[in-house]
Amino acid sequence: MILNIAAYHFAAVADPPQLAARVREWAEAGALRGTVLVAEEGINVFLAGADAAIHAFLDALRADARFAAITVKFSRSTTPPFARLKVKVKPEIISFRRDDCSPLEGRAPAVAPADLSRWIAQGCDDDGRRLVLLDTRNREEIAHGSFADALTLPIDKFTELPEALAPHREALADATVVSFCTGGIRCEKAALWLRADGMDNVLQLDGGILGYFEQVGGYGYEGRCFVFDERVALDAKLEPLAAGA
Repeated sequence: MILNIAAYHFAAVADPPQLAARVREWAEAGALRGTVLVAEEGINVFLAGADAAIHAFLDALRADARFAAITVKFSRSTTPPFARLKVKVKPEIISFRRDDCSPLEGRAPAVAPADLSRWIAQGCDDDGRRLVLLDTRNREEIAHGSFADALTLPIDKFTELPEALAPHREALADATVVSFCTGGIRCEKAALWLRADGMDNVLQLDGGILGYFEQVGGYGYEGRCFVFDERVALDAKLEPLAAGA
């Protein structure tokens, strides 16, 4: 079985090309496949390979003090879901192109998967406020599945989210809004920006959908979670959509 990892961490990177070169060396040493994005704001990792090689890569990455606390999500597949290794330097590790949303300066309040599961079951948060789940992903991803009754938006790119959400904001004023995405990275920026823009009732799901699946299963979720590799989508047991993928 192949071990797959998805991870991101926001940290100041003074020389992204230098870090990218080191990351490529570590990944190539273990014959890993996948994609790693490096920017001045941090790193975003999707890799697959043998267990020992994956853990050697993570040990090397965590030896860098900036990434010692990186959180990693693990899943399995029978074959590598990536054709080759790509390491790229980008302006952002997740493109949002908005001010007032730098995770280097802080983090929006987060909801743990177990707490969200409880809120879904009771239909409100622990203070009795109604609960609204906000899907920050695009329409292609949402087509594979989402939380039941979530607010979904007709967007093709993450950068379109603020404008698409604008018509709904007044109706959300009395709710506790929990934003979510695949692994949590988009909400690191979206929740920060929305709170800075006046929506102080917005929280983020810690670890995203994959973290929720990993910790509590699929309670309240309908369908599968789209992933950005050849597995296409994962169910609540983190199993791929296609047999043999």
